[in-house]
Amino acid sequence: MKQALLIVDIQPTFAPPAELIRDIAALAATMPSVATVERHDESVTPFARQLGWQPGAADESLVAADRVFIKHGYMPPVEAVGYLKGLGVERVLVCGMQADTCVLAAGFALFDAGLHPTLLKWLTVGSSVDRSGELGARLWQHHFGSVVTTPEELGRQAFGQRKWR
Repeated sequence: MKQALLIVDIQPTFAPPAELIRDIAALAATMPSVATVERHDESVTPFARQLGWQPGAADESLVAADRVFIKHGYMPPVEAVGYLKGLGVERVLVCGMQADTCVLAAGFALFDAGLHPTLLKWLTVGSSVDRSGELGARLWQHHFGSVVTTPEELGRQAFGQRKWR
């Protein structure tokens, strides 16, 4: 099965755990990968005005990916989804920060684009509402039906093999 990895907002603003960065980087090295980075632009998304919070204005991805797309708001940029579609993948593995917000928004964008989004639960962290990511994983399962909970489970689908390219 041809697949790609979408890495959502692994950036300094969200202080991802070191082991999360390490494990996502290892997986990204095995297949086509795209990363998103949330940057603040109040004229595009009113985080400060509406939430009293804002992401960094100059954050970079902490995980090397084949392509990095800057976004403003919860959704991945249309260009990122278009790039993934252009790869001709059968499914997009999704991981990253804030399972119940930005990661879930990515799932909706991928689903609406006709791609098959699959959450990598062990490589995803939730928001401050639920740091475990369990809420986001339950919502993902409900809406998209495809959650992989462990690397072993993904391994049964060729994890660690270069068959993804």
